[in-house]
Amino acid sequence: MTKFFGTDGIRGEYGKTLTCDIAFSVGNALTQIKNNPKVVVGHDTRISADALMLSLCAGIVQGGGNVVNVKTIPTAGISFLTENEKFDFGVIITASHNPPNYNGIKIFDCAGRKLCDSEEEFLEEFFSNKYISDHCGKYKEKENLQKKYVDHLLHCTNVKLSNLKVCIDASNGAGFKIAPKIFQKLGAKVCKLSCKNDGNKINVNCGSLHVENLRKKVLSTKSDIGFAYDGDADRVIAVSKSGAVFDGDKLLYILATQMKQQGQLFANSVVGTSHTNSGIMVALNRNKINLIRTDIGDKYVIEAMEKMNLTLGGEQSGHIIIKNHAQTGDGILTSLKICETIQKTQKSLDQLFDAKLIYQENINLQVKDKIKILNNENLKILANKIANEIAPAGRILIRASGTEDKIRIMIEYPNKQKAISFANQIKSLIQKI
Repeated sequence: MTKFFGTDGIRGEYGKTLTCDIAFSVGNALTQIKNNPKVVVGHDTRISADALMLSLCAGIVQGGGNVVNVKTIPTAGISFLTENEKFDFGVIITASHNPPNYNGIKIFDCAGRKLCDSEEEFLEEFFSNKYISDHCGKYKEKENLQKKYVDHLLHCTNVKLSNLKVCIDASNGAGFKIAPKIFQKLGAKVCKLSCKNDGNKINVNCGSLHVENLRKKVLSTKSDIGFAYDGDADRVIAVSKSGAVFDGDKLLYILATQMKQQGQLFANSVVGTSHTNSGIMVALNRNKINLIRTDIGDKYVIEAMEKMNLTLGGEQSGHIIIKNHAQTGDGILTSLKICETIQKTQKSLDQLFDAKLIYQENINLQVKDKIKILNNENLKILANKIANEIAPAGRILIRASGTEDKIRIMIEYPNKQKAISFANQIKSLIQKI
């Protein structure tokens, strides 16, 4: 079991649970599992990015590795450049959807894939060592490498978007410049929202966790569609022209049905998680598409996709992986594929979605000790009681967040009032614990 890594890299509050010493150790450890590695690095817009980036790079250079810093770029951009430019590792400094005072470290292997649990555990074994190479490595800045990622995205579709009006909420994060540029280059008329290089306001009342302002913007500008990304633009939530919100479940369903029609959905199967709405599963089955569930966390979705050689997977949070084009979740790529579907079918987002969802009540609780709460006997008794009461039509899920100090509660049940009541019972007990 790892000490530093969660479900999506290392994550913590800067200066407290995530320090420059840790960043240095990560960089230096990479040089201990591969001699003189070539590493591409980037970051989102957080104000702590420079301090952590310089520490990470110092660890790599001290250990004999060579570093190329491409500056502010989405997480998927680092994944792409690592594989395409033949780097040994890729590292991005980002805390994804977390508040501005948080930051994190995500690591990719030479194929552009996130390290699996065993690889993260192995890397951690070298954190306590401080390796000094006889020949120090070199540090370079090549911001122009970002163009290769932009060109890659442009080549992922052969459809022009000249008759579309698109709203972009980049969450003042890593996609603030690249996302609008992509849509403009493809001919779309772009309305920008929270598209600033502002690390103090990254994810603050904007982006994929706060789509209210995007929804208002889509309606007021009479846009065809809106997209909200998180801080590193690896997840996306969409808003239709009617103002309806489309989470990752809905987008996954639309892409799965379209890819099946085009013969691009291998084995007619798609990967979701334990959180994926059961109504999506029913609708996919109606379209003769199989849903495979994994633990929550996009890396587990990706692992399942790779084992079964599948082409599409995703999470309700908006992480969508389209393996024909990317090794990890890419919010901008997903947006392009949704727009491509709208153009090819000449249907709106609302018209493309015909699944009937089962109501889900989701509650996120800030806690001090996640493990203590999950191991509480009274909570286990209550959870089992509720699970028996809502079976077989409903589901219950209580889990620790892999990226924050939170317990996440989900009750899925056709009766909304009862779902809310059950979720609140669990919430009340956890607050007492």
